[in-house]
Amino acid sequence: MAVEGSKQRRVSAPPRSLNVQKFAESRAAELETLHSIVANRSNNDFRSRRNKRRRTTSHDNRVAKNRHRKRRKLGEGVVRLGDDVAPAKRQGEKVPRRVRRRIELKKNPESGYSTSGDGTKRLRTHVWHAKRFTMTKQWGFHLPLVLQGRGRGSRALLKRFRDGVLMHDASYYGAIQLEGPESSLLQVLSTVLVFSQPSDSEHISHLVLSGAIYGSAMLHHPGAPFSPAVAPVTYMWRPFQRQDVVDADYHSADGYNGRQGIEGSSFRQLLVWIHASAFSEAYDALKLASQKQMDETGSLINCISLQGKLAKLEIMGSKSFQLLQKILHPVTSIADNSGQLRKCSHMGSDAKTSFKKISILENQHHTPSSITSLTVIDPRALSEEKVEHVPKVDSTSNLGNTREGEKLSASGGIPSENTELLSSSLLEPEEGSALSDSMDLWDASKGFLPPVEDNVLCIAKHQQKLDFFCLGNTNLGKQNASIGGHFCGFCPILLANDSNKRGSIIRWSIILPLSWVKVFWVPLISGGAHAIGSTEKHWIAHEAGLPYFPSGFPDCNAYSSFMANKAAASDEKMELRPPAMRPVRIPIPPPWETVLCSLEKESSRVEDAETLSKEQCSINVVNENSCKKLDCQRSDVLALGHHGFMSDGFVARTSNMLRHFLGEIRGDHLLLFPKSDLPDLKNSIDKFMKDDERLSRTPKGVTTLTNGGGRLCFLRVILHAYKGGVFEEGAVVCAPRYTDIKSWISRLSINREELQIPQSSVGSYFEQQPSGKWELQIPEDPIVKELHRWPLGFVTSGVVRGSKKPSAEAVCEATLLAGLREEQWNAMPVKRRRKEIYVLVRNLRSTAYRLALATIVLEQNKEDLEFL
Repeated sequence: MAVEGSKQRRVSAPPRSLNVQKFAESRAAELETLHSIVANRSNNDFRSRRNKRRRTTSHDNRVAKNRHRKRRKLGEGVVRLGDDVAPAKRQGEKVPRRVRRRIELKKNPESGYSTSGDGTKRLRTHVWHAKRFTMTKQWGFHLPLVLQGRGRGSRALLKRFRDGVLMHDASYYGAIQLEGPESSLLQVLSTVLVFSQPSDSEHISHLVLSGAIYGSAMLHHPGAPFSPAVAPVTYMWRPFQRQDVVDADYHSADGYNGRQGIEGSSFRQLLVWIHASAFSEAYDALKLASQKQMDETGSLINCISLQGKLAKLEIMGSKSFQLLQKILHPVTSIADNSGQLRKCSHMGSDAKTSFKKISILENQHHTPSSITSLTVIDPRALSEEKVEHVPKVDSTSNLGNTREGEKLSASGGIPSENTELLSSSLLEPEEGSALSDSMDLWDASKGFLPPVEDNVLCIAKHQQKLDFFCLGNTNLGKQNASIGGHFCGFCPILLANDSNKRGSIIRWSIILPLSWVKVFWVPLISGGAHAIGSTEKHWIAHEAGLPYFPSGFPDCNAYSSFMANKAAASDEKMELRPPAMRPVRIPIPPPWETVLCSLEKESSRVEDAETLSKEQCSINVVNENSCKKLDCQRSDVLALGHHGFMSDGFVARTSNMLRHFLGEIRGDHLLLFPKSDLPDLKNSIDKFMKDDERLSRTPKGVTTLTNGGGRLCFLRVILHAYKGGVFEEGAVVCAPRYTDIKSWISRLSINREELQIPQSSVGSYFEQQPSGKWELQIPEDPIVKELHRWPLGFVTSGVVRGSKKPSAEAVCEATLLAGLREEQWNAMPVKRRRKEIYVLVRNLRSTAYRLALATIVLEQNKEDLEFL
């Protein structure tokens, strides 16, 4: 029986070549039988049905001949896509632009961006986006703005965000690497960054400094407190490589903890990620701070720009983690959440390689801001059976759940032991190279091996299919795969969990070499991710309750340049329309300095109400050097506007900044309640607004405000419409009178009278002067003047249509908000008082005021440093 079994297993392999004519002759009887069966079923009518016919020109090759003849006139020969150089030219003949551009876009250099004729940089996914998106030139890049069309689709996009996966190519972000002694780097960061202060700041600082998580901060120019802001940044330390570092001691430096002793002066590396609009300004600020530190201590600090070497892909949505589990197939884990080297579970090894293939994303819970360093397999090298859409699971399930991982493993989302790689020869590293040396993303200055080219990979795929059918030459695939230079089948990445603690957004970032962006882009799209542009990312940020840079940061120079370009585009679009059909001209950006008029109006009102001369003399809200004392009874134009944000104003991003400002102006009595972790202040706002005796002891108005160096403090607020209304970007937020609030709340449904200004006042509320500045104009007509409301701030992000919680984001002056809250609490009974502040919002091209409730962000959170 054993002999018979062995004979049965000896089955002859199919021939390597097949003669079709001899094969048909040997199977003639079978073919005739099949033909007769088909003829009987079709009644010997082998013509295609008339309703299935299509009008085509495939039979006519004249079009192709003319096109080929035209190309031969323009350039000699046919250029293949895989060519890296232009074909040989005839004497005095230039290669066509189509050919040159095709070759340029085909290249995938190790670092740097390809540029257009005017020097504008292109992303590595430029061709993919240009076919589908409306492209725009911003911040020196060709960036996708929104999908082709009218620029709408927010409702469908938010549904994808809640139930699917979205992806954005953030390769325009730049990284700056700081190298030097740890103590010196901490001193540099303390001079330019405003850190967050969580409740467990010592533990969080320990994790940040060890490289387990990254931190968020606001970058400022080096100098005194409240120096001009540059941009929000994220920074991450390179993990320690020794076990004894975990048990090191800590010391505190300006609220930031670091290691002391030997580790305090050890050589460290730090990455700072900055938006492209503020990259140059941020690099100069960090360079200046590093130079000052070197002059003081004599230690060497390197400030290196990694723009054009590292890239970032942002993946967001409820099913983003499932997609990462499908696409990222690590072979080793360099560092986990504790910053230490950990063991990898063995999945199978090749005889020619010694790398361990693991499933790092299975059964592991990733905390927000965590960083995981991985070396993953080229996703193109996996078999096509593994490239499938994200399985539908419950969107409320937690990331890294054990049951969720088992479902994904069973459905093919996570590679099992039987995972087949496309070509193991493409994944083999070069002889004499070590994975730990060549696969470290922190050594970006040394360069990275580029991925395998697409044409080489296609040859390998074709050869593998031939080998499966036992056809062709078995040695041909390895010969073709080995030509063309040095490639690598593994990619080092940093996987960062960008989900916020409140759970309003699930977001991940893949930091990888720039030359590997296209390698991961197509598999992620094929796996179910939906690409988005800059406008669509702004919608997502608003839905998550996060400010979007730079439009949500009016105190940065990047905001001024962004709004200036937006104003130029708006003016150009308006010039194309006939004069009779042009809309009312509105200020872009909003004239922020007009808020000074409201402060002067409030101080004049308090001055008239006070009877004591001492209190009258103490009223001095506005710096005399920045704004002269104005007579609010005059109808003259108040010339206070200029392009961009106020030169002497800032936006408080942390509770400590707000407390420091209130201490400077001696405004501790103001009804502002920055969130604190102290138990006696946790619910102070609830207790305070219900205590009439305590409220009556509070000084009235802004009488105790002194000149805090001529600076004004602004706060980010969330606006919710009281009874309907859609607030647009740039809308003015005004201070209501108590009669406005009372009539709006108590009016009957049949009464539709609303607070409106005349149509003639829409264009004259802000008027542009010949110098280009926008100025606030107070009406002279008593009736129109009675309808005038003073501005508190402006809307920075309008309502996104399709959102389940429609709201708008605005930036308003802090002391005016406190004065409004005091006035409303004193006028309302205790039961009707609210934490929110009643404000009026009017779109700049509208006549109607809408009542809204303003929620101060710093009263809900300790810091407002998260952004998108």
